[in-house]
Amino acid sequence: MARGGKAFKAMAKGAAVVASAVAVIERRRRAAMAADYHEPPVEVPPLPAPVAVPAALPSPREEAAAPARTASAAHAAPAPAALPTHGAFGRELHPGRPATPAEAVPWGLRVAAESTWRLLLLGAALYVVFTVVDMLRLVAFAVLASLLISALLEPSVSWLRRHGVPRSLAAGGVFMSGLAGIGLVGWFVVWQVTTNLSTVTTKVQAGVDQLRDWLITGPLHLTQQQITDFANQITKAISTNTEQITSASLTGAQIAVEVLTAVLLAFFTTFFFLYDGERIWNWALRGLPRHSRYAMAGAGPKAWATLTAYVRGTVCVAFIDAVCIGTGIQLLGVPMALPLAVIIFLGAFVPLVGALVTGTVAVLIALVTTTPWTALMVLVVLVAVQQLEGHILQPLILGRAVRVHPLGVVLGVAAGSIIGGIGGAIVAVPLIAVTNTVVTHLRRRNEAGQAVFTALEAAREAAAARAGHTEAPAPAAAAD
Repeated sequence: MARGGKAFKAMAKGAAVVASAVAVIERRRRAAMAADYHEPPVEVPPLPAPVAVPAALPSPREEAAAPARTASAAHAAPAPAALPTHGAFGRELHPGRPATPAEAVPWGLRVAAESTWRLLLLGAALYVVFTVVDMLRLVAFAVLASLLISALLEPSVSWLRRHGVPRSLAAGGVFMSGLAGIGLVGWFVVWQVTTNLSTVTTKVQAGVDQLRDWLITGPLHLTQQQITDFANQITKAISTNTEQITSASLTGAQIAVEVLTAVLLAFFTTFFFLYDGERIWNWALRGLPRHSRYAMAGAGPKAWATLTAYVRGTVCVAFIDAVCIGTGIQLLGVPMALPLAVIIFLGAFVPLVGALVTGTVAVLIALVTTTPWTALMVLVVLVAVQQLEGHILQPLILGRAVRVHPLGVVLGVAAGSIIGGIGGAIVAVPLIAVTNTVVTHLRRRNEAGQAVFTALEAAREAAAARAGHTEAPAPAAAAD
């Protein structure tokens, strides 16, 4: 943690140095633009008047009066003004050359440069945010998980409160019901696995024996001695890497403790979200700037509605996937069909790819406990259910609530898994959906505000024009 704190301080110091340098550059650019704006304009001398060609020769009297007219015209016409050679601050002016180097840069390049350093600052800020979240990943994942669970349970709490149940009783009853449901599902999975473990172990051993016989009698034509040597090498590798295995087990124990802590923190946070979510949201709004509170006050309920619809729709889709795949596995005679269905249900919370990835466990179990043909049929069932989810269930159930393109879903899941592993893959799509809803609401609000402002300005200008036309004096009154 100390090393992480030093890294965070170094990154914050670097971001401050970059921000100060950018501020200095921007201040100098504005000073140069201000100097160019106050520079006196160059006075262009008037063109000489065209010389009139006489139609006939002048008379002797006109020739005598011509010198006098020329002298009077010379006194009347002013001398042409000389072109200035220096501008403001003693800068030398050159015809055809920009006054400052900034004016010589093409407009598109200047826009690209200013957009680039702003994007760099935004990227640095996002990097700092992600670094802080990574340092506090336990708290971040616990809060995100509690938000998802609260979005699933909050409609029940609201229904109970509308029917006269006190807030504490409604929140506590729904929370305990959800906790009991999760506990029953976990107990059922553990019970099914322990009940069928001996049968699966026997079938796995039989599958290993069949694989060994195939290696000997199959196209590879391996000998029993070669297979024995290979098994001895594996045993030797395990015995020589005892320290790495021990450290991995210790790391696994540490991860288990962290997961247990995150689960307890998520349960604690979920209860308070259900009990006091409205006050927590109002407190968060008071922390925003005053001019941003009204916009976020309208975007918050829409974001929560999107999150609630996403969670409920995902639960429905995951249940359908688990029922279809579990029924197919049961009909094909694969053992532990119900625990595999529960695992597929949990994996289906990752859209488009979760059910397929967790379903590979069923394919492997079918491969080692039954025949390759049965494993192939299980894979066909997985692909068919996945196509059903992608083309029918997702658009029908989640199409209206979560308007995210499938490519955005896949890229979001991939980025979330890279950043945060399984937890990042689960929260990536709801985060994208909520962000899309908030941005759309703010954009429409700004467009509506701009339209209202334009209408008010047009009405004000029209009223001013009518008032000026009415108050203008008549010509007869002015003459009087």
